[in-house]
Amino acid sequence: MTYVDGFVAAVPKANKEAYLRTARAGAKMFMAWGATRVVEAKEDEAIVFSWTEYPDKATRDAVQKQMMENPEMGAMQMPFDMGRMIYGGFETLLTTD
Repeated sequence: MTYVDGFVAAVPKANKEAYLRTARAGAKMFMAWGATRVVEAKEDEAIVFSWTEYPDKATRDAVQKQMMENPEMGAMQMPFDMGRMIYGGFETLLTTD
């Protein structure tokens, strides 16, 4: 069963391009480490919902460990207020794919 990390962040419209650059860089790393898909919001949205899918929670946990230890990830400047971000991990209960 897949495992999904998701978050909602209030990204200032002025930081939209910076957010997309950061999201692309992060997605590249997550995919290299074992994520199966990264989905971002549409370009005309001010509030974004993003999620990353993994084949299982064990893979997600391994990716999270690598993310926390990776200096490139640590050096990324988030183009939004991290204190206003909501995130969590979830097991998929139902999918229509």
